This record gives sequence, structure tokens and C-alpha cells, in this order.
Amino acid sequence: MTARLLETVDVVKSFPVRKGFLGRKQLLVAVDGVSLAINKGETLGMVGESGCGKSTLGLTIMRLYEPTSGRVLIEGQDIATLDPQRLREARRQMQMIFQDPFASLDPRLTVAHLIREPLDIHGIGTVAERTAEVRRLLRITGMPSDAAARFPSEFSGGQQQRIGIARALALQPKLLICDEPVSALDVSVQAQILNLLRDIQQQFELTYLFISHNISVTAFMSRRIGVMYLGKLVEIGPSQDILNRPFHPYTQALLKAIPRPVPKRKRDKRAILGEIPSPINPPSGCRFHPRCPLAQEICRQTVPETRELAPEHLVACHFAEQAAAGGPAR
Repeated sequence: MTARLLETVDVVKSFPVRKGFLGRKQLLVAVDGVSLAINKGETLGMVGESGCGKSTLGLTIMRLYEPTSGRVLIEGQDIATLDPQRLREARRQMQMIFQDPFASLDPRLTVAHLIREPLDIHGIGTVAERTAEVRRLLRITGMPSDAAARFPSEFSGGQQQRIGIARALALQPKLLICDEPVSALDVSVQAQILNLLRDIQQQFELTYLFISHNISVTAFMSRRIGVMYLGKLVEIGPSQDILNRPFHPYTQALLKAIPRPVPKRKRDKRAILGEIPSPINPPSGCRFHPRCPLAQEICRQTVPETRELAPEHLVACHFAEQAAAGGPAR
């Protein structure tokens, strides 16, 4: 039986906001009751439109955002309850790769300082050992030998992301949360970074939570895919099942929205319509019902339960069987 590395149980993250200069405070619920599990060595992809809460979920798992409620378990240890000292120790097991590589790197520090900093903070090895580790990580991530003495601004976006990956590997973590790690890069560079991530996963036996709005890239990287909408996890299952037989109308719409190089291809009516509602005042019942072609009265009134309709394939939809009967969404 494969050991479980990460588990979230009913994780909620909300932010107090004020509408208008004298407006009353309201709650923006960015992540609403998300439960998932990732096994050791696995990649779980997380997709959804901008604003669906997937990046907030990653930051909450890292406790860069404090969870409002729920549990975040790393190898059974609930990091949501750890004091600062124990959290610092637990963070050695999990690191994050950010969407904007340049914004995540201090421009005043050399590359060697940036990569060595986690080792300095945790007091790992001697000065000579840390210097040797910096050289090793730069070599693993495909950076030139003279990169250590230079500054982040001297490198391209793809090279900056390689530096970010090297820094994330410095503490030999078990879990990497990749928050849209290639969305800011050129397409050709994206492929290089994705292949690098796959190579180092095998080399270091890493576990990934891979967050992206690009479902095709996510399928390339992931064994399973989760789909988030307005803070809720609406579907999760094996990547090929999500691509070829999605159960949720929202997942089908995401797949239909992928551009296809077919000049006379007509727009599919199941492609997603309208704008995502405000998370400050989300719709009642199923949150997708204002945009769903299958919505009925029960969808407006009752929150759908999460059901397993195929092995490892779960969906939160009242009419998932009818949605699936419409055939593949591609």
C-alpha cells in the first residue's frame, strides 16, 4: 500500500474584506472545505479558472496563509496546529515554487546566497559543504557554472525559475508545491522546465502538488487532476479519466475552452459561459449552477455531495451521470 504524504481535511481559508470606504466587513471565502490526499511520489494537478482558490490552497498548505479551519497533515502531522519553532522544522519537508520567478528572488542577493540561505537558516553543514551543495544544485538544474556569483536580474525568466527550483531543493524536501511554475515563461522554455521538474521528481523521489490553469500542461505532469471552482473541489480523478470522460459540466467546459487549430470548427455550446461569481457572495446550492447547462431547481437549493462514480474518480454534481452520458468533452 502506497504511503500518504499530504492530506487536507475540510480546509477553509477566508479573508475579511470591506466593501466601500464605510462598508461593513464581509468574508471572502477563497477555499471552502477542500479535502484531498496525495501519496508519496505522486503528482496531483489542480486546475480551474483564475480566482478559483487553487493558489490560495497551496499557500494555505504551506501555512504562508493561516488556515481558517480544517486540518493539513504531512505524514500524519497536523501542521495547522504547530507552534512557530515546530513549523519551521516541518517546513524542511515542503517547499514552494512560485509563478513569478523574479518576484520570488531577492534582487540584492547573489544566486549562491539565494540557494544557500535555507541551509544557513537551518544550520545544515559547514560553510564548505554548503558551497559545494550550491554548486551541485546549480548543476542539477542546468545552470552555468558561473551563475553562483551573479544576480537574478542577469538571467532570463527560465533561468530564474531554475534558480527558484534549486533553492526549493536545498533542504531536500519531500513535497513541492508548484504554483503555476511555467505560466510566465515562453512556450519553448515551459517544456524545458516541465521536463526538469519530471527529472528531479524521479531523482529525489519528490511529491508534487502542481497548480495550473492550463489543463493540458497539468495532465502532462500529473497522475491525478483535481478541479476547483469558486473555492470548492468539484471533481478529482485520474488524469486520463478527467481528459476523456469528465463527469462535471465545469470540467467539460474547461476542456472545451482549449483552443484547437481547426479553422472551421464551430464553438461548442458546452464551452463555459459567463463570469465566475464573487466569492464574497457565492451562489446558493451548487456554485456552478448559474453557468451550468444542466442546472435544475435542486442545483439552486442543495449543495451536491461528493460521490465516487468510477475508481478514484469523485465528483460533486447532482447530474454527473447525465453530463458523462454526453460523451467526451474534447
